[in-house]
Amino acid sequence: MSFSVEFPSLPFADLLRRSQTATRDDVHRLLAGGDASMSLADFATLISPAASLELEALCHASREVTRRRFGRVIRLFAPLYLSNECINNCAYCGFSRDNSILRVTLGLDEVVCEARALADQGFRNILLVAGEHPKFVSNGYLADCVAALHQFVPSVSLEVGPMETAEYLPLVKAGADGLVVYQETYDREVYARMHTAGPKRNFDWRLDCPERAYAAGFRRLGIAALHGLADWRYEALATAAHGSHLLRHCWKAMLTVAIPRMKPCAGDFQPLTHLGDRELVQLVAAFRLLLPDAGMVLSTREPAALRDGLFPLGVTHASAGSHTEPGGYTGAGRERLHHTVRGRIVDDGVVPAPLPASMGRSSGATGQFEVADSRTPEEVANVIRRLGYEPVRKDWDTALVAE
Repeated sequence: MSFSVEFPSLPFADLLRRSQTATRDDVHRLLAGGDASMSLADFATLISPAASLELEALCHASREVTRRRFGRVIRLFAPLYLSNECINNCAYCGFSRDNSILRVTLGLDEVVCEARALADQGFRNILLVAGEHPKFVSNGYLADCVAALHQFVPSVSLEVGPMETAEYLPLVKAGADGLVVYQETYDREVYARMHTAGPKRNFDWRLDCPERAYAAGFRRLGIAALHGLADWRYEALATAAHGSHLLRHCWKAMLTVAIPRMKPCAGDFQPLTHLGDRELVQLVAAFRLLLPDAGMVLSTREPAALRDGLFPLGVTHASAGSHTEPGGYTGAGRERLHHTVRGRIVDDGVVPAPLPASMGRSSGATGQFEVADSRTPEEVANVIRRLGYEPVRKDWDTALVAE
């Protein structure tokens, strides 16, 4: 059974009620249970206002579970943006079709150049990211990128537009081992308002994407809701339910969960809801206790001081030194920038107004969102070491499963 079929039947009204009405005694009983498996109702208790009053105890429990399951290791990765072309109109995204921005799609040689720059910094885990545009980003282009990088990057993951299972097969064959797909929001009404054009309008098609990827052979699946669009407790409960479903039905794959918050981007969209720092900490701990074997991902969307505080509490994967624009690491593609307005390339001599440095630092192309933690990978790694943890840039090699 796909999650899109199961999702509407979940008792969200009861869970949301519990996430507001649970008592401190309820929280104490849960935390006293040790490693006992938790239900979605228990998760609702852990994200309640009552649980926020027990945040220190909640974080302690999360830290201990993480150490038992993952040790003192935090895996570092880097995103590599291939293209900011997109046919979707998403109100909150810097790459949205109608935005007036500078766009480019990197050629294969440029992608390799970017990846080698990351490899020179020690990265052996790279996430390829691209907008959804069949003219520029086909599965043939992606397979060529994966195959070229897989020669010197052991772990290559993808964050691209959803595909059919058959379309994922050549990507897995080329060497891709992970797929990340944010649902953005699990609230169907908000989702419909945010996505006004393009294939991304199909809520269920996106929701079932991880299961199609699993059927194609991906061994890592990453999910998340983008906080800032709908009620954060609803989003957390839906993400938790989705993660629990994937662990049952896609049990051969590793699951990762991220808790991204909206950041400034082209288009000037303002968040509709707010997830504060304290609630973010609470969510990291709650997800860890519900999903003790899932990876927890922390990106450079968050500022350095907050990331440093979150590292010991349940995080297992973290990006570092990130750029969110194509060509951001080497300046690749700078000579082929083009200006688009409402999805059309224009040659009017007009250049969009400058964006913050963290949204287009090297190539001149527009980034997807503003990066908050601009430290170098080595600076981040040094902080992780000072906290008593080990930063790891490589945790996989195909030789582990070679026949």
